[in-house]
Amino acid sequence: EKAKLLRSQPAQIVEPKGLLYVQQREFAVTTPEDGSVSILGSEDATTCHIVVLRHTGSGATCLTHCDGSDTEAEVSLIMSSVKAFSDSAGYGRLEVHLVGGFNDDRQLSQKLTNQLLRAFDLQPDDVHLVTFCVTELNDREEKDIHFPIIYGVAVNVKTAEIFPATFPEKGPDENLRSAHILTGATLTNIYDAKMEQLHIGPYFWRPFPHVDFWLEQDDKQILQNLSTSPLAEPPHFVSHIRSTLTFLKEHPFPSRSLFPDRKPRIYKKNAEGLWEQVCSDKI
Repeated sequence: EKAKLLRSQPAQIVEPKGLLYVQQREFAVTTPEDGSVSILGSEDATTCHIVVLRHTGSGATCLTHCDGSDTEAEVSLIMSSVKAFSDSAGYGRLEVHLVGGFNDDRQLSQKLTNQLLRAFDLQPDDVHLVTFCVTELNDREEKDIHFPIIYGVAVNVKTAEIFPATFPEKGPDENLRSAHILTGATLTNIYDAKMEQLHIGPYFWRPFPHVDFWLEQDDKQILQNLSTSPLAEPPHFVSHIRSTLTFLKEHPFPSRSLFPDRKPRIYKKNAEGLWEQVCSDKI
């Protein structure tokens, strides 16, 4: 029922004010007391799933974008991060919402759905599955080609409302964060809710193999080789991959060009509700 309701809603455009955008293999947790962030969101999930975990007592909410790289460890990580904000609540329960994926040829979505259900089942705490809008429940067919219905969702941290969403702004540091994923990152917490600060990095990687070769390829080759579901990707997929590869080409050694002082890039919301970089030496 919840899936049907979610699928029937058109995607809302979420502007950057008060938004914390979460990329693949990132997660963020905050509470209704947060004065800077009121919306957590993520999109561009094809075979990936977006997971929202919330404690009804404290209102602590986590959103993550899972791709099946290490599901069990990722679920343990988001569980402990939400519980860290909820131990003093004394009442309430943990609720999980799973959205994303479709009936893809390689059945990657189904595999991830199963991994997530198993990982939550293995948790010592009771977790209540509230929204289940994944794989076949999020699938539409057009001319024998399968697509996800919902590619992105947002959660309002204050009201707990979850809705299909699209995000014109996916920053800050979109290319840097994507480069971190493309070079094999593990799940990373990007937000400090107590300080209300977004932390990006420090990230380190080796020079990306054959980056010039990939940048020379046409769109079709990039889609075929660098996507888990070439036929179902959103239209901006290839341009996004190209800009990430270009970024990796420009920064083969991030320890020199991006993080020479080994400190993260730190952002806070300004009076307009937009991210603004703060100098790390002021902290």
